[in-house]
Amino acid sequence: MEDHGRAPAEPGTGEADQVRRFWTRLGLPGLIDVHTHFMPERVLRKVWDYFDRLGTLTGGLEWPITYRAEEEQRAALLRDFGVRAFTAMLYPHKPGMARWLNDWAVDFARRTPGTLHTATLFPDPDAQAYVGEAVEAGARVFKAHVQVGAYDPADERLDGAWGLLADAQVPVVIHCGSGPAPGQHTGPGPVARVLARHPRLRLIIAHMGMPEYEDFLDLAEQYAQVRLDTTMAFTDFAERLAPFPRRLRPRLTHLADRILLGSDFPNIPYPYLHQLHALERLDLGDDWLRGVCHDNGARLFGL
Repeated sequence: MEDHGRAPAEPGTGEADQVRRFWTRLGLPGLIDVHTHFMPERVLRKVWDYFDRLGTLTGGLEWPITYRAEEEQRAALLRDFGVRAFTAMLYPHKPGMARWLNDWAVDFARRTPGTLHTATLFPDPDAQAYVGEAVEAGARVFKAHVQVGAYDPADERLDGAWGLLADAQVPVVIHCGSGPAPGQHTGPGPVARVLARHPRLRLIIAHMGMPEYEDFLDLAEQYAQVRLDTTMAFTDFAERLAPFPRRLRPRLTHLADRILLGSDFPNIPYPYLHQLHALERLDLGDDWLRGVCHDNGARLFGL
């Protein structure tokens, strides 16, 4: 992959200016990032602890947290970058946890300018009930993490919740690809079963479906409401682990109006600016970048 002579920027006081120059050049009012993580501090610390131990667990894959800071500092930094709307991607890893996370998310959305009120779900017996409550409380996007939750998204206990979200047209960012490590229910098959039942469901496939890129592009072409986010895709880090096939690049242009900027901030092992440069060096044009980095998200969320 060509790098246009750019090395990943170092995070620091100058990074915000560089990010702003990126979107200013494109004539945008800022960025919309559909994949940023905010969650209760004790939960986030456990997530960071997992990444800190990843090198030992995997035998060498180091994953330093670039933006390890307090919640208010992290939100302020996104605003300094010019991210005018961002999410609080949070997710349960066990039954009975989702409702508690959703209660926390209501308060976070109220106290945090710029956030898109985010909620989550799990195949609990009362999933449809608390998903309905979250939508009533103003949730604008949901997060589902098939890999961490180790559940089948086609589980019948979720069927009512998917139907409710499809009817309400509330998007769901779903980590269902088999990267960075496969799970029992990752991959395109389980998600395809969900979409067969709920073809109007607005699923946003996280990480471009990494590493099953082609299979998830197929689903997006089959279902008009399926989108993909760019989280970590095309970066130097991801290209070492699961390179995006060059032959698939024309399909990114074909789906230009359904690809959304995602970053995984703050849990990324490189500066935020590098994700933007990774998209730019695809050489798909400024119109494509404008759609991905702002306009597609603005249209989806009515901003």
